[in-house]
Amino acid sequence: MILAVTGGTGFVGQRLIDLAIERGHQVQALTRRPQDSRDGVDWIEGSLEDRDVLERLVTGSDAVIHVAGVINARDAAGFEAGNVTGTLSMLAAATAAGTRRFVHVSSLAAREPKLSQYGASKARSEELVNRSGLDWVIVRPPAVYGPGDKETLELFRMAKAGLILLPPRGRLSLIHVDDLARLLLSLAERDSPEKEVIEPDDGRPDGWSHREFAAALGRAVGRRAVALATPRPLLRLGAAVDRFVRRDKAKLTPDRAAYFCHPDWVVSASSAPAEVVWRPEVATEQGLAQTADWYRAKGWL
Repeated sequence: MILAVTGGTGFVGQRLIDLAIERGHQVQALTRRPQDSRDGVDWIEGSLEDRDVLERLVTGSDAVIHVAGVINARDAAGFEAGNVTGTLSMLAAATAAGTRRFVHVSSLAAREPKLSQYGASKARSEELVNRSGLDWVIVRPPAVYGPGDKETLELFRMAKAGLILLPPRGRLSLIHVDDLARLLLSLAERDSPEKEVIEPDDGRPDGWSHREFAAALGRAVGRRAVALATPRPLLRLGAAVDRFVRRDKAKLTPDRAAYFCHPDWVVSASSAPAEVVWRPEVATEQGLAQTADWYRAKGWL
C-alpha cells in the first residue's frame, strides 16, 4: 500500500513507519523538520495548517493513518488546534484526494470528555471522523509504552528508585507500541472493518490495578518498588509545580492530572478488534522488561 501518515516523527509514528517499511509498504509522511532520507519514505515537509502540503501528502495514497495529535497544551485552544482542526484538515485532504480509508488514532480519554480539555478535543475529533463519509475506523489506545517512549520513562525511573507515585486507586489497560503499530497497519487494509471504534490492549482481562502495574514496573527494572497512591489535591499541586518549573516541557499538567485521577481507564471488551483482524503479541511483563533494557542501553535509566 501507499500510506499517508501524520505524526510519523513521534513515538508511535516512528514505529508505525518502521513496520510499514518492513512489510513492503510505501509511506508518505508529514514532518515539520527536515528528516534523513530513507528508502520507502517520502517525507513531506510542512504542517497540518498547510492545505497544499496535505494535498501532496495524501495524493496517490491508499489509506490515511492520522496519528498526529496534541497531548499537552497550555489551554483549550491549543488542544482544539492540534486535535480538532488538524483532524478536520486531514479529513478534507483525504476527501479531496479520493482516499477513502481513514484510520484515526484517538484516545481512551475521549470516553470522558468532561474530565479534561484533552479528552474533550479527542471526542470532538471523533465526531468529525464519524460524520466524514469516509471508510473510517477510530482507534482508542490505552496507555502506550515501549522502547523510545519518553512519557512512561519517569515511571521506570521511579521504579528504579524504589518508590512509584501513582494516581488514586484505579485500573488501566496497556498496549505495547509494536502491537499498536501492527493494528494500525492492519486497519489500513481495504477489507478491514469500517465505521467502528476500536479499543485495543494487551489482552489482560479487566486491565491492571495501579498497584499491579507498579509491581510489574519494579520487576522490569529488577527492583521491588513501593507504590504510593497520590491524593487528588497533592496530584493537582504537583501538576501546578511541574508546569511552573518545566513550563511547556512539563509532563504532569493540571489537565493531565484531571484525567489521571479517573478510576477506570480499562478498554471495553465490546470494542475489542476481531481476532481475525488483530491480536496482541507482546505480553506486558516481557514488554516492560524489553523497554527497561532499551532505556538502559540508551543511558536513560
